[in-house]
Amino acid sequence: MGNCSSTPEVLEKVLETVCGKGTDKSIDDDNNNNFGGRKIKGRVVLMKKNVLDMNHLGASILDRVHEVLGKGVSIQLISANRGDPANGKRGKLGKTAYLENWIATITSVATADDASFNVSFEWDEAMGIPGAFIIKNHHHYEVYLKTVTLEDVPRHGQVHFVCNSWVYPAHRYKYDRIFFTNKTYLPGQTPEPLRDYREQELVNLRGNGSGELKKWDRVYDYAYYNNLGMPNKGKEYERPVLGGSKDYPYPRRGRTGRKPTKSDPNTESRLPLLSLDIYVPRDERFSPVKMSDFLAYALKSLGQVLLPELASLFDKTINEFDTFQDVLNLYEGGLKLPNGVPISKIKDCIPWEMLKELLRSDGERLLKFPMPDVIKADKSAWRTDEEFGREMLAGVSPVIIRRLQEFPPASKLDHKKYGNQTSSMTREQIEKNMNGLTVYEAIENNRMFILDHHDALMPYLRRINTTSTKTYASRTLLLLQDDGTLKPLAIELSLPHPQGDTHGAKSQVFTPAEVGIEGSVWQLAKAYAAVNDSGYHQLISHWLNTHAVIEPFVIVTHRQLSVLHPIHKLLHPHFRDTMYINGLARQILINAGGVLEKTVFPAKYAMELSSVVYKEWNFTEQALPADLLKRGVAVPDSSQPHGLKLLIEDYPYAVDGLEIWLAIKTWVREYCSFYYYTDELVRDDSELQSWWRELRNEGHGDLKDEQWWPDMETRADLIQTCTIIIWVASALHAAVNFGQYPYAGYLPNRPTVSRRFMPEPGTHEYAELESKPDLAYLKTITAQIQTLLGVSLIESLSRHASDEIYLGQRDTAEWTSDAQPLDAFKRFGMKLIEIENRITDRNNNKMWKNRFGPVKVPYTLLYPSTSDAKKATGLSGMGIPNSVSI
Repeated sequence: MGNCSSTPEVLEKVLETVCGKGTDKSIDDDNNNNFGGRKIKGRVVLMKKNVLDMNHLGASILDRVHEVLGKGVSIQLISANRGDPANGKRGKLGKTAYLENWIATITSVATADDASFNVSFEWDEAMGIPGAFIIKNHHHYEVYLKTVTLEDVPRHGQVHFVCNSWVYPAHRYKYDRIFFTNKTYLPGQTPEPLRDYREQELVNLRGNGSGELKKWDRVYDYAYYNNLGMPNKGKEYERPVLGGSKDYPYPRRGRTGRKPTKSDPNTESRLPLLSLDIYVPRDERFSPVKMSDFLAYALKSLGQVLLPELASLFDKTINEFDTFQDVLNLYEGGLKLPNGVPISKIKDCIPWEMLKELLRSDGERLLKFPMPDVIKADKSAWRTDEEFGREMLAGVSPVIIRRLQEFPPASKLDHKKYGNQTSSMTREQIEKNMNGLTVYEAIENNRMFILDHHDALMPYLRRINTTSTKTYASRTLLLLQDDGTLKPLAIELSLPHPQGDTHGAKSQVFTPAEVGIEGSVWQLAKAYAAVNDSGYHQLISHWLNTHAVIEPFVIVTHRQLSVLHPIHKLLHPHFRDTMYINGLARQILINAGGVLEKTVFPAKYAMELSSVVYKEWNFTEQALPADLLKRGVAVPDSSQPHGLKLLIEDYPYAVDGLEIWLAIKTWVREYCSFYYYTDELVRDDSELQSWWRELRNEGHGDLKDEQWWPDMETRADLIQTCTIIIWVASALHAAVNFGQYPYAGYLPNRPTVSRRFMPEPGTHEYAELESKPDLAYLKTITAQIQTLLGVSLIESLSRHASDEIYLGQRDTAEWTSDAQPLDAFKRFGMKLIEIENRITDRNNNKMWKNRFGPVKVPYTLLYPSTSDAKKATGLSGMGIPNSVSI
């Protein structure tokens, strides 16, 4: 029931309430005029907490007193078309009404469930039509208000309010909580009685830019990434501020207002490591259902706290896998405790609630994971060259490969600073594997492709390799074959020149081999390339290009676009949970010493590296067609609905993605055209212009002077912008996130760290590679403890929540009252279901080899899951959620 130490004070307040002394003035509303009108019946759906959920007995006692008095939650209607001259022509206020039968409405004692309440309003016909309402929660705990529906409003019929918001006790707010109907208005079309309420609500959401924000605050504001370091722990934990400088530009995050650290006034103080009480506006936090799911699956990913304790229980070789069977045991049997280490010993150093999640049904095997898709059908197919190339088109990182248009591959690094960084590959090295083609013939016929991580990593390699990481910058050349598959031709591994950066790169080139020491060396070369790709994928393709770049859009939309605004209604579903999952990432994943630094090769330089890459980010190039054109994997083709011809016909990500892109753009065009039937309406929309101006100047302020930003002068600008936002938040994130466990859950396939360099002939390491190639491979890639932590993390991040809402779906059917947008949205959902069927057909067609591959994993990462025919759940590796929600 909670702490009872304040009970005497609570009882005193109870007596004051019952006796009428010290009563909250908000309960005795002074607007209870007798209208003498008819009754309007209303229905309120909300989620209330049961008394057993209370953390404090005093709050429960006071709440029960208020309930007995019948004054738990009050609602006051506001007229949309009748202004009050005495109140600045704001909409007239109706008589306060209270939710009925609060105590009698039973909810579960263990959970917070939806409940429906009746409410009766006195409403004179002369008051017009309700367009908003004020709600006051007189309890001492928050409630989640879902919907309010008014029946039989005179001369109008039903009025619906979609709320979906946490409402804290009234004394927590310095203003009235306002909710509007599901009507949609451009700013200039807002009914005059509602105009001031609309504008004031935006002022409330912006806050005043100062002070530490509390959980009941609803403030959306900006801050730099100045909360990743922990300088109080020493120099090793210092990290540069990302954002606000030319050296380290970055998208903005949500402001928390926490005080700076004592040792560095530029670094924000951090919460305790395991705290999940991260400030974001309360409506941006996970739902109770999702939070329960997240905690259940995330316990293992908190393993960095347990590493010292776990390691101490095992012998010195615990940090190595000796054979691939040792790795497979993680999925087939779990990590067995050494002889003589009882469960009681584990209990001594690991909290029991965490241990229960780690232990499996056999009782003495830790960390047994689900079998990743990549090894379900065949335990060794991942090692083939065909699968290595296929995953660049249909794996978890299908957005990097590009067409090679010059040979040898060139570099864009500053020649004066980094010397000659042009590739050292030669025609003789690669043409022997090109099926009779020359390099120049292959380039001319659009058949040469490259996975290039050279320029992004080379400037950081000296620093990265001072850590436990020992890795290279890689270039991988591939040939598009007649059957549509990609054949690896060569891998170049480069290091900074030992005599200094201006001397260029020191490179080695490796070519395919299947047997003997040459085959083992080739497998290691592919591993180094995979390490580069894994790190770049996590830091750039996944974190930066979806999570980080979308957060400013979430913030600015709430600050500048009213909930009545059509673009707010369009985009809001695509922002669900993004601020909170990003806040969690800053708390335990991307912070100094966090999970990412422990498990991905750039280590302490990871976020700094992503900041440097952000300098080249271009909003317009996030459009899928623009991205494919930029990478040279497609060319313009006006005969195609999406305007492109793919140069790799069997490119599952691009094929499915273009259909999804076109469906989104068609939906956005139909929606926006309903509200903006001329370009002038776009230019004259004050909220929209403020939204776009602030997004450029504040949210992505470090890139505000770039010329590629759309002008937001035309309907075409608006449609393209909204399509890109929705694409990035939904389909792009799904493509680079939900394949993590299916492909990288088996870490030898997607290693995240290399711990030693390629062995040189004549060394002990080379002899080991020759005699025990599997052991040498495992000793080179991610270590055992890092593997356990990394796989635990991506298992959590690859799961769909049980309350997931997918593209083409909405949480509330009545999200707008406008029939034409609702019809267009229905067509959008039907189009996505058609795409689902075509994806299934393509996956079943044997001619498309890249959709299935040697590992026999069909490409479903862009399967929308809009219908219930093939629902995405758990680790299914399918489904496009509306938002960056995990």
